[in-house]
Amino acid sequence: MTASGSGGWWATVAWVAVVLLYAALSSVWTAHDPGWYAGLAKPSFQPPDVVFGVVWPLNFLALLAVGLWFPRSHSSTGVWLATLVLAASVVAALAWAWLFYVPHRISAATVALAVAAVLTWLLVALVARSLPWVGVILAPYAVWLSVATALSVQYIRLN
Repeated sequence: MTASGSGGWWATVAWVAVVLLYAALSSVWTAHDPGWYAGLAKPSFQPPDVVFGVVWPLNFLALLAVGLWFPRSHSSTGVWLATLVLAASVVAALAWAWLFYVPHRISAATVALAVAAVLTWLLVALVARSLPWVGVILAPYAVWLSVATALSVQYIRLN
């Protein structure tokens, strides 16, 4: 079956559901204890808070856009593998959000975020193999997770 057949639609539904769940759960957990986060010593390269408020919605929109196009494209191969890698990356990113903001386990959260970043770079490679421009759309999200991992490493050191 081609990616544009019914399997592509099911992969699209799965991809979009994963992204929507990601956006919903991460926003719940990151708002869990704002006073704690505000009190953390921040690394010198930490972007202003407004950057986070702009970049995260753009990341979710990029993930949704890819999910609406990539699984149904005739050029796409490995759609279900890419969807599973996305899901694994999201699980790791959500583990970071929960570990960091709820029990405040910064070290464990950093490991989870590093796993999410590595899986996201793998996702970029998987989708770019079929549709290079889709990899370009996802690359800023992978860069963002990599920067966030570096920030998290510094949170360990400073706090």
